[in-house]
Amino acid sequence: MSLPRAYVEHVAIRVPDVDRHVGFFREVLGLAIRDEQPAEGARPRQVWVLGSVQLIEDPSFVGPEGRLAHLGIMVDDYEGVLARAAAWGARALPAGRNWLELPGGLNVEILQASAGAVEAALAINPRA
Repeated sequence: MSLPRAYVEHVAIRVPDVDRHVGFFREVLGLAIRDEQPAEGARPRQVWVLGSVQLIEDPSFVGPEGRLAHLGIMVDDYEGVLARAAAWGARALPAGRNWLELPGGLNVEILQASAGAVEAALAINPRA
């Protein structure tokens, strides 16, 4: 059995002020907004910045720890990864069977990549 191919597609971080953080990424690093969802019901406002950072607004957050919400991981074998994760001891979260809590508490979101996308992403060598 061959192993799947994957890459980290985004890192989701809770911040007390999304606009302030977006300003840093835009004005200091030149990274534009890729996507944005306004707050709706229990879902907080979320902004995705180019470069794979997802900012989740959490105005009540005050501490330096616990900011990492989850890792979004793009894979070429969605079903195979979910099966391997279950055998590894990961358990599905209420958000869906692709939302997993690993033993130890790290949360990951498994996303199915389009054909060839993982290979194309892995072929990029930004230090070349």
